[in-house]
Amino acid sequence: MSDTSQESNTHVRKTRVGVVISDKMDKTLVVEHVARVPHPRFNKIVKRSKKYYVHDEKSEAKIGDRVRIIETRPLSKLKRWALAEVLSH
Repeated sequence: MSDTSQESNTHVRKTRVGVVISDKMDKTLVVEHVARVPHPRFNKIVKRSKKYYVHDEKSEAKIGDRVRIIETRPLSKLKRWALAEVLSH
């Protein structure tokens, strides 16, 4: 194995864009991400939504904000994502 093959093993963090649906917790947001995917059988585009618990260190995002989140190490039982940036208020 050469050194270049080991460098390619670095993990690229996943990112998602979603809307903040709750900011009631301290330093934690709940973000809803809506994915438009084709139905496996009928190939019609359907919406699939998922909630992510997101770490927000500075409590800068509020309900209704559109945000970009990034995958991170487990921070608690449910939190595996961190706030990357607030896209719009």
